[in-house]
Amino acid sequence: MTVTHVLDLDAPDLKPFLTLRRPKFPFDQGLFVAEGPLVIERLLQTALKVRAVLCTPDQFERFRPALEIRSEIVVHVAERKAIEKVLGVEYHHGVMALGECPPEPDLKAVLAAAKPPRRLVALDGLVEADNVGVIVRSCAALGATALLSGETSCSPWLRRAVRNSMGGVFALPILHAPHLAEMLRRLRGEFGARIVGADPGGATALNAYRFPEHCCLVFGTEFTGLSAEVRAACDEFVAIPLAGGQDSLNVSAAAAVFLYQARFKA
Repeated sequence: MTVTHVLDLDAPDLKPFLTLRRPKFPFDQGLFVAEGPLVIERLLQTALKVRAVLCTPDQFERFRPALEIRSEIVVHVAERKAIEKVLGVEYHHGVMALGECPPEPDLKAVLAAAKPPRRLVALDGLVEADNVGVIVRSCAALGATALLSGETSCSPWLRRAVRNSMGGVFALPILHAPHLAEMLRRLRGEFGARIVGADPGGATALNAYRFPEHCCLVFGTEFTGLSAEVRAACDEFVAIPLAGGQDSLNVSAAAAVFLYQARFKA
């Protein structure tokens, strides 16, 4: 661990923290930003490489034991107001970290290592990082095998997604599908998975649905649902029965309901 108590604006390790308003940075460089004490605590318990930590003095003392055994980390310590001035934002959790995204896992290896039942989740067109992060958190908490992020969805490694996953992103295999419909067809043809689309207009009610041992739950955009190509790759569509004249749930809430049902009511 290397510690600096002076914020050098030209320090290479700080540059990713200075561009928090660029949502795809630093993911486009194979890096991610994690923030918040609980998320950082979970990050430091993993084998993921952490390049830098930016924190207040009190958070430095909190994490000192964990940081001292990670010799590769550069730690920048400063008062909260100084950090806010550097970041250009008013709110700061007191600790942030810059880490390296893990290598993209292989789908076949992920499925081979997973114990049945194998329940994957696929995202089609989800552009709100907050929603993606909450879905990742539900996946990790409710036993999903892996998450497939389609080409029109934002990555679970974006800063707001990492934050809202509450560290779940560190515990779940994440695959970026360059062509989601094709990957869904591969799941069916090569691995025998049933492709289940979450759709408010689905013919089968979730409470009456019997989940197969190997399936992939597909969730569509927050605004228009599943794309036509992804719908064509689905075997069936399942809906959550709703009351009160409501026609849908927020996609992150719907994903949690589906995953709970798949785990405990299948």
